[in-house]
Amino acid sequence: MVFNLTTLPDALVPGDAGYEEAAGVLFGQGRPAVIMRPGTRGEVVDAVLHAQRNKLEIAVRSGGHGLLAHGTSDGGLVIDLGRLNHVSVVDSDRRVVRVGGGATWARVDEILRPLGWAISSGDTAGVGVGGLTLGGGFGWLVRRFGLAIDNLVAARVVLADGSVVTASATRHADLFWALRGGGGNFGVVVDFDFIAAEVPSAHFGEIVFDPVDPAAMIRSWRNAMRRAPRELTAALVLPPSGSDAASSATVTFCVTGCDVSTADSVIEPLLGLGRVTRASIEERAYGDILEPGHPLPPGLRLFARNVMMDDLDETATVAVEQFRHESPATSVILRSLGGAFGEVPWDATAFAHRDAEVMVLAMSMVPEAQADLLEPAFRSAWSGVAAHGSGVYLNFQGSATEEDIATAYPPATRARLVEVKRAYDPGNVFACNHNIVP
Repeated sequence: MVFNLTTLPDALVPGDAGYEEAAGVLFGQGRPAVIMRPGTRGEVVDAVLHAQRNKLEIAVRSGGHGLLAHGTSDGGLVIDLGRLNHVSVVDSDRRVVRVGGGATWARVDEILRPLGWAISSGDTAGVGVGGLTLGGGFGWLVRRFGLAIDNLVAARVVLADGSVVTASATRHADLFWALRGGGGNFGVVVDFDFIAAEVPSAHFGEIVFDPVDPAAMIRSWRNAMRRAPRELTAALVLPPSGSDAASSATVTFCVTGCDVSTADSVIEPLLGLGRVTRASIEERAYGDILEPGHPLPPGLRLFARNVMMDDLDETATVAVEQFRHESPATSVILRSLGGAFGEVPWDATAFAHRDAEVMVLAMSMVPEAQADLLEPAFRSAWSGVAAHGSGVYLNFQGSATEEDIATAYPPATRARLVEVKRAYDPGNVFACNHNIVP
């Protein structure tokens, strides 16, 4: 296919300098027919309409960190929003911050840190605001301020027909509901309006325990988090059972909204979970607790599954330990929920799993040459854990099957998402995602 590049916004095609680098994302390398890098809302419209005139699949890229490499394509058109990285305060009294669809959380921190503000974000500085937010948005402020979507008040969206709408609680309210957890199914979000919170600093650290009985550690951590104030968010990390560190466990935590003395008292119960071999706790700017993010080492493939559990009871704990033994190359991370996250009604947003006590995440890096052989065993072992869950968080799910979509959304939520899809994208132009078929 031949393109008139004079009509395309900052376009790259195969053979151009910079194309190979621009065609890849963190977890995959594509071969798109054209990559467009719009710098304005109008250029996003041009890109969407160009793709449809030329019958090209559209892949929209915010930060390019998606586990399934939805930010690139083979033979399609990539809309790379990286130039739409503006971050500005539009209402200082209400702390309303407008964030471009291609901004990263590091860029948000750059602007908000001098103000002592933060937005409930993901864990990684280089992750795009767009992709993380549209999927829900878990991070270190989730128990205090909820998901990223719980702090979203408006979004400007380029639709499949090239029109631009503002979605909020009072305008295109169904679309606004769907954007909060329904992914990139409905259009290209060119910018978001969030309510920022006052977060001048965070007490952040990790505690390493060694050796431990993993099942006992899970129970002790669960009980501590059930009593914890919302100012504390914590994760329990269990290393691969086949590794040298198999008998250890690590609790990583973040406390905000407390002075030093109060933060110490909030953290203290975590120090009593077992025999501490190492602990590091320090007060930092919120942005400094975000990980830089690293590409997958060459020659490896990542398996990732997660499940939301309403009750991390004894049978669920046993299932997690059984999975670790059956999949000895896999790390298991348990992330605490509740607090502000659980106070949002289940049907207020497209992300519905508000009763979840914990998210259990499994991640395994395996040699690419053996991945196809090893994956069925990984999935089979994981099914024992998934049986104790009430849903999945699609941003952390390493597959995009019909079963994944069904598990991510309760029937009533799924039905409503389908109706919104039919209204705003009946031709399924935006299908390169965890797709809701109209």
